[in-house]
Formats: sequence, C-alpha cells, structure tokens
Amino acid sequence: MASITASSSCLRSAAPQSRQIAAISKISGSKTVSFSYQGRNNFSSRRLQSLRISCAAKPETVEKVSRIVKKQLALPDDSTVNGESKFSTLGADSLDTVEIVMGLEEEFGISVEEESAQSITTVQEAADMIEDLILKKSA
Repeated sequence: MASITASSSCLRSAAPQSRQIAAISKISGSKTVSFSYQGRNNFSSRRLQSLRISCAAKPETVEKVSRIVKKQLALPDDSTVNGESKFSTLGADSLDTVEIVMGLEEEFGISVEEESAQSITTVQEAADMIEDLILKKSA
C-alpha cells in the first residue's frame, strides 16, 4: 500500500482544445501513477493545492508491527514506536532488521523476499508491505 502526497502541483493540457489534463508522477522510487481530468471548460492550467491519496496499512497492523519491533529490539515498554519510527533511529542494525522481518513473517504467516526486506526502513513501510503480501496471498 502506498501514500501519495502532492502539494501545489500544476497540470497543463497539451492542447487547449482537447480539454484534457494528464500528469504522470514518480512515486516511491519505482511506482508510477497517472492522473487525468476531462472537463467542459476551456482552461490552460489548474493548480492542485493539496492532493492526498492514502492507502496506508490498517492501524491494527501498524500497532502489531510496532509491538514486534519493540520486542525484537528489547525496547522499554514506555518507548514510543509508531508508523513514522525508523528502524535506524530505534537503534536497529542490519542484523536487527533481519530479525524484525523474521518476527513479522512468523506473526503474519508471510514470506518476505530479501529485496523487499532490505528496502524496509520504517514501521509504516513494514505494515504496508505486510498488508500487500497478505492481499496477494489471498488472491
């Protein structure tokens, strides 16, 4: 799952008579998203002040991942771990990250490819990846 945020993006139509706007934006390094608009009015540009598309993991998944991260890193009960928490900021090294991924695989009954495991840097990314894998597994 992904979270897309754009603020103050300007979209222009290639041909004013087509009354069509299209924008393609690079998201999360390798994913591409396309937006298009079909309108009746003749215009040369529209400004999107705030566009937010969020497909983030469920809060309970983020909470479960947070608990696993706290357990694997032996963090005190009063420490705060949430979706924005970075593994490196919490003191995790590469071995800790591998152990976190193994704990997630066991807890959620999934298998994480090595490439995906190496790209996870935050609790939110881990939760999003888990929900994506669960969705693919059930399909």
